[in-house]
Amino acid sequence: MIARSAFVVVALVGCSSGKSSSNKTAQSADSSFAKLQQRGATVMGVDQYTSQHVFEPLPNGGRIVLQRKDADSAGEAVIRQHMRTIARAFAAGDFRLPGVVHAMKDVPGTEQMRALHDDITYTPNDLPRGGEVIIATSNPAAIAAVHDFLAFQRMDHRAGMHME
Repeated sequence: MIARSAFVVVALVGCSSGKSSSNKTAQSADSSFAKLQQRGATVMGVDQYTSQHVFEPLPNGGRIVLQRKDADSAGEAVIRQHMRTIARAFAAGDFRLPGVVHAMKDVPGTEQMRALHDDITYTPNDLPRGGEVIIATSNPAAIAAVHDFLAFQRMDHRAGMHME
């Protein structure tokens, strides 16, 4: 009887520690996302939780959209300026800002986008509640790099491809 009881206790401890490990992984992922959001707010100048990102691949490149969820003229102006800033930086082959936000030297796709920056255009546009950058190219290698970049952004920011 004692051996059976010990087995039940060991089995229960093993089950609960698996749950705890799963919880720790979820907490770590949430903590990592919170840090990403915090770095994003520092770089972009607006609260990432009250803004919405879209990273949409297009046949000739893609687009990055950032908009406030609710009307906020000051936040909208900051976003529009940020979109102009990244369009200029990306056009020059400078992808340091995404590296800061994602805490990595080279965000996926950026090494190729840097090498092919002369083949890619970045056009900022104002949108209601924010702005966008249209990324366009006819170079197939650049399109693939842009799509890699946007896919990583979508995943890391937990963002979609269209506005809700």
